[in-house]
Amino acid sequence: MKRLVISTGGGDAPGLNAVIYAVVKAAYARGWEVYGSRGGYRGLLDPDELTRLTPEKVEGITPIGGTILGSTNKGNPFAMPVENLAGEIQIRDVSDRVMKNFRRMGFTCHVAVGGDGSLEIAHRFATEKGMPVIGVPKTIDNDLLATQLTFGFDTAVSTATNAIDRLHSTAKSHDRVMVVEVMGRESGWIALNSGISGGADVILLPEIPFDLDKVCDKIADNELHDKHYAIVVVAEGAKAKDHEVICKDNQGEIGRQEVLLGGIGEWVAQEVRKRTEKDTRSLVLGHLQRGGSPTTFDRLLALRFGAAAVRLIEAGKFNHMVALAGDGAMAAVPLEEAIKERKHVPLDCDKILTAREIGICLGD
Repeated sequence: MKRLVISTGGGDAPGLNAVIYAVVKAAYARGWEVYGSRGGYRGLLDPDELTRLTPEKVEGITPIGGTILGSTNKGNPFAMPVENLAGEIQIRDVSDRVMKNFRRMGFTCHVAVGGDGSLEIAHRFATEKGMPVIGVPKTIDNDLLATQLTFGFDTAVSTATNAIDRLHSTAKSHDRVMVVEVMGRESGWIALNSGISGGADVILLPEIPFDLDKVCDKIADNELHDKHYAIVVVAEGAKAKDHEVICKDNQGEIGRQEVLLGGIGEWVAQEVRKRTEKDTRSLVLGHLQRGGSPTTFDRLLALRFGAAAVRLIEAGKFNHMVALAGDGAMAAVPLEEAIKERKHVPLDCDKILTAREIGICLGD
């Protein structure tokens, strides 16, 4: 009998519970056991944080947002912040402790559900420590190159589009420019998809350094066509020409490597206000895009990923990530390939062409 352990690391995304559900149901159909590791690798550091997952325990969790196992952005066992006896925080490698508990519990495989950061950690355990690992891609940003889509993305885009739809009426009522900042890190997929679908006038992407004069020209052109308001959608990783990406203070978090993006929406709003003298407001959607029940598409994709992960375990194809191939089928991609680079919006893709042809300004 095989015994699996599943963890959900990194930022949360709608559809995580659907993956857990599918792994548990598919595993128990084969007579296997499944345990969940709470808080990323916390359950593999402290067995008290492991929980037995049965079909009864996961019943009804598919439509629920978040993850019943919890998640963390600070749980890298190869560089874990640990408090010593003097009360000082030190960075330590506790990966051997993880492996000791993994073997002591008799686990056959670790199903690591996460984005590029979590999958990189899983890959290190596979190559450096010999842990059998199967990766499941999770990110609302849709920036993993090895898979056509990731679950959580469709829900995030739907949330952003609904917000943009609502902003049209209030912007029109007050003749305002509304600047909406959305997530996506260094990739503009959320901004592009929600901006086109929500009828934005301007979409600013990390892939296209923007010229504020071009943005203001579009707003002025609206006025000439008797449209006295504008909607500007900006990805958090977008930047103006000859400017740096705007980042938040990470508050000195020890061991935190990822840059915290944010603030570009308010900066754009201030600049537009100064240059056009129009009433301009900014809105940051932030973690609203991570919350709530997953869409039908994300539920189905997450369930397919979970079931495919169990099939890979059955085939003994470890150190791979399940992925959605171009033909819509499930595929196995080596983890090394999956984490090699992020997926950016191609400047010649159909969506970029569509945006330009329907009159959306991309800031260039």
